[in-house]
Amino acid sequence: MACKVLVVCGSPVVASTDLLRRLVGECDHVVAVDRGLDALLGAGLGCDVYVGDADTVSDAGRALVDTAKDFEVERHDPYKDYTDLALALDSVRRRWPGAEVVATCATGGRPDMALTVLGLLAGYDDAPVWIAEDNVTARILHAGESWTIEGAEGKTFSIIAIAPGTVVSEHGLEWELDHSPLGLLADTGISNVVRGMAKIQVHQGVAIGYLLA
Repeated sequence: MACKVLVVCGSPVVASTDLLRRLVGECDHVVAVDRGLDALLGAGLGCDVYVGDADTVSDAGRALVDTAKDFEVERHDPYKDYTDLALALDSVRRRWPGAEVVATCATGGRPDMALTVLGLLAGYDDAPVWIAEDNVTARILHAGESWTIEGAEGKTFSIIAIAPGTVVSEHGLEWELDHSPLGLLADTGISNVVRGMAKIQVHQGVAIGYLLA
């Protein structure tokens, strides 16, 4: 059975201690991406692998990376062609082929970086990809994948196409779709409401679904 890997990204807006501890408990391995190490340390947690160029991690975190004994380090030159997250996802592929990915500390900070984070996670099509933050749970859905949502009646749900030619179905929501095309980054699927057990399915393309707390 494939494992589940928590990837703690380097956003300056970090997840709460409670969320980080829950996610670490639910995942088999933890990868810290540069400043993501500080988020883990702040919650009293560690990681299995550190990936990054150490340009945004704190002095204390950098010192820990320099003398690491309890986790592996993949340190890269700051003058590189790829972001730390891209390198971290490559590390996940090498170490745990077919692993499910849960990303956190991924959506705050700079808007340009947030878009590239979404693009990189969408490009990881080896297994399911989740984004877990304190006020939202998101899943990237590739063609042929579905997401069944239970126990969320009354919550807001949005789905956004992040690839051209995306076609989706939604059932168990206030406004349902049946093999409906979604324009790239269009607002057709924004601010729906869960009315019972819901099922979201992507038939073509790629979309991201957001379940708001």
